Amino acid sequence: MKVAKEEITAEVQQLVETELRKGASNSRIANLLDLPYKEAVDIIETIKEDLRPDVGDEIIFSFRDEPMEGVIEKLLTNSAIVRINWNHSSERMHDLVEEKTVVNFKDIEGFKNQVDEE
Repeated sequence: MKVAKEEITAEVQQLVETELRKGASNSRIANLLDLPYKEAVDIIETIKEDLRPDVGDEIIFSFRDEPMEGVIEKLLTNSAIVRINWNHSSERMHDLVEEKTVVNFKDIEGFKNQVDEE
């Protein structure tokens, strides 16, 4: 079930985008929105489809079904140039993928927590 975009307020949009970039779980976002989990996930998925990442975001994506992570260095129209973090990516891809690669926004599976916790 998709949530109509007009049902999502600017405040909810901003909260969900911020939490997704921090790497928050769906259950945490549902709690912050004070909504049932299933309803919150529908909203999260709707917002995720339109979420445009920022330069410096650490993202999680897959390449040939292998888990990959990297940092966005440059934004393009519907994709980003990403520097691969080989410490958190599949070593099997090392021979196939350069230090930087292009990742379509639709292929971004999530955002790593970017807040430095002390």
